[in-house]
Amino acid sequence: MQPTHAEVARTLAAGHLPATAHIACRQGPYPVRHVTDSQGRVLLLSPRNGALTTALRPADGVDDTALVLDISDLPPVAGAPSLGRVWVAGWAVALTGDEARAAALDYADTDAAPDLLDVGDTQVLHRMDVAEVRYERNGVLVDVDPDDYALAAPDPLRTIEFDLIADLADHHVHEMAVYVRRQLGPAAREGDEPRVVRLDRYGFVVRLGARLARLSFPRPVSDRHDLAHLLHPVLCHRCTAGQEAA
Repeated sequence: MQPTHAEVARTLAAGHLPATAHIACRQGPYPVRHVTDSQGRVLLLSPRNGALTTALRPADGVDDTALVLDISDLPPVAGAPSLGRVWVAGWAVALTGDEARAAALDYADTDAAPDLLDVGDTQVLHRMDVAEVRYERNGVLVDVDPDDYALAAPDPLRTIEFDLIADLADHHVHEMAVYVRRQLGPAAREGDEPRVVRLDRYGFVVRLGARLARLSFPRPVSDRHDLAHLLHPVLCHRCTAGQEAA
């Protein structure tokens, strides 16, 4: 099992990676602070008198502004493959009143930025309704259906992926190596030391020298605790063996 294009797009756009905005009829690009809400709509937080807010002011006679958000993955460790790049396009509108307050709560679910307390005063929230999503990886560009994107969920392990990989590298190198070699069989050549370089809800990617291999979990995991439960027999095989012997 692997993430769908829609799931990867939602993961990249969730708000944990740097992004830039290309705004219609404006010079740019503009660096942005953003998250996505539960429906995948983009929320942009910016100073009221800042360059982004100025660029997003709609032309006379309209109430929204077209823009494209450009987000590239940052691999968690050296030697890890990139998840690629996503472009999310749509129309942004400045929020006020109850809409702004509700959007600030949505924003805080991903990033509890102190500036959210100043929304409506020195800070502005824009919401972008998504009209088009394009995803690129390894030179292959695909169009993601906006409805599929909206229904997909960001990967629950993305924000802690580095910590999980570091823990495996610091404390469980031998156990993971034994497990990977057992799973790959003859494909795990002698001398290649397996090293976990990516993790997501569906499995993990291992580097063996110059090669990469993906191993899937029996089922998707929901969070860190669920992952620990799933990996316990692998990482604590001595405990399991002792229990069986008893």
